[in-house]
Amino acid sequence: MGETLFEKGRSLNQAEAEIRYLEAMIPRLEAGEEDPEDFRVYRLKNGIYGIRGRPEHHMVRIKLPAGRISPEALRVLAEVAEQYAENRLAHVTTRQAVQLHHVHRRYLPELLRKVNRVGLTTREACGHSIRAITCCPFAGVSPEEPFDVTPYAEATYRYFLRHPVGQNLPRKFKIAFEGCGTDHARTPIHDIGAVAALEGGKRGFRLYVGGGLGAAPMSAEPLEPFTPEEDLLPTILAVLRLFDRHGNRKVLTQARLKFLVKKWGIAAFREAVREERRIVKLTASGEDLKAWQPPQDSSPPPLPSPPRKPFSFAPGFDEWRRTNLFRQKQEGYYTVTVRLPLGDITPKGLRALAAIAETYAGEVRSAISQNLLLRFVPEEALGGLYEALLQAGLASPQAHTILDITRCPGADTCNLAITHSRGLAQALEAHLANLPLVRDPGLRPIAMKISGCPNSCGQHHIADIGFYGSSRKVGEREVPHYTLLLGGRTREGEARFGQIVARIPARRTPEAVERILRRYQQERQEGENFQAFLDRVGVASFKPLLADLQEIPPYEEAPGFYEDLGAEGEVFQVSLGRGECAV
Repeated sequence: MGETLFEKGRSLNQAEAEIRYLEAMIPRLEAGEEDPEDFRVYRLKNGIYGIRGRPEHHMVRIKLPAGRISPEALRVLAEVAEQYAENRLAHVTTRQAVQLHHVHRRYLPELLRKVNRVGLTTREACGHSIRAITCCPFAGVSPEEPFDVTPYAEATYRYFLRHPVGQNLPRKFKIAFEGCGTDHARTPIHDIGAVAALEGGKRGFRLYVGGGLGAAPMSAEPLEPFTPEEDLLPTILAVLRLFDRHGNRKVLTQARLKFLVKKWGIAAFREAVREERRIVKLTASGEDLKAWQPPQDSSPPPLPSPPRKPFSFAPGFDEWRRTNLFRQKQEGYYTVTVRLPLGDITPKGLRALAAIAETYAGEVRSAISQNLLLRFVPEEALGGLYEALLQAGLASPQAHTILDITRCPGADTCNLAITHSRGLAQALEAHLANLPLVRDPGLRPIAMKISGCPNSCGQHHIADIGFYGSSRKVGEREVPHYTLLLGGRTREGEARFGQIVARIPARRTPEAVERILRRYQQERQEGENFQAFLDRVGVASFKPLLADLQEIPPYEEAPGFYEDLGAEGEVFQVSLGRGECAV
């Protein structure tokens, strides 16, 4: 259910007023007439982060509501990445957003105007706000789902954007919607996870609260087994009001909702939510909820009529077809994953994808795997689509396999990062891609995720094999390391967080992964997946296997050990700034 013309006009007017305010602040800041802290607070509320070591440059985070993005918006993202991002890249995140890095502040107002005109926004993409409302990328096409959760995610997004309750929370707040039995949206690691449910034929949700990653990861707790669809927004609003009043505003590291749920206990928190919801529905503060009705189902997108070409003899078609296709519940249609190595895509790639989507797909969505999905692709057009993607350089196979590595931006831009996670992701893919073992079907589903620090922006806690950046001093020199975790995963109602196994020098990390995979391949039982194998042998049993990799030769013998992957030739040293992006 999209915005009415009135709603769209109102949101554009609000956005323009915010941009004009920002536009007036920038020259005052440069003239020394604006308080830098006031500017920081305002820019964060509008999705603009600081960049490591360059105060006049910024990262801009652009939300993709419910993961949806039109071809027109893809072209605008190409334009702004090309014109304003110093590295000329758009980075797709794990929270259904796109980040542009190293944007000079003088360009911020015109960048924001361009993305707002195509229905995107940076508003509340940062700061202590309702940061992200994400949605299962297979919502509406999955054979598993009882109903499509997309309209509910979009209605929640529209309702809370610029809502007063979300403007100054104790800490950031994240909501995820899932319809599938498979937990594509990772609901247990969110402040609120909403999972589609039916009770007596009536639509509703199983709600979970208090999940989150960061340095103290916690799995969400069940709030109630069935929340009718008409109570969805009142319940979310009740949770937010409680968090706003009772969240810890004195200690930032204890400010997430998960700490409030833990402090009160889930039973007491449930009762408080029920009472607060009753008040919301009865009082003037909940008056605007009366105008909200459960959203109607989304209309099917206009379906394409591309040239018929079900097969292709172009190189790599069979491998791509094995790993990048998802059969939809709509007969004869597929969702196709466009794998973006490192989560990055160029302006040229964005423009090509826009044209390909208009020809071959009904719609485009982003996934928290940092990929883009083409949905409603007719089966008879798969060969032609592959050839178009191949020509555009967008036909990378191995989507959602061990080679599809999630990573945060790391020390390239982030003030809190210790290591360059991009460099490790590149090194791992290059190392593993040449090993015959990655063609083993049993190894393909293994997930690897990388963060440049313990804060888990790369979601390392819930990976089969996870890493976060760290450092160790050898003599007078610092050596970049990665802390290795094994055994993370999620399913509805449960997040199991990876256990620390070792701290590995960055240079030896690819070899550590190879050893782990070879042991699994050699010792697994028939039909035993990697998670079951870890449960059987125990994560701690990998420590002896990796012990020798933790030894560091003297600098004179191997100076490369003292340089970070992705920052070769530079002296490695930990230099942390003021954090603005921690999970």
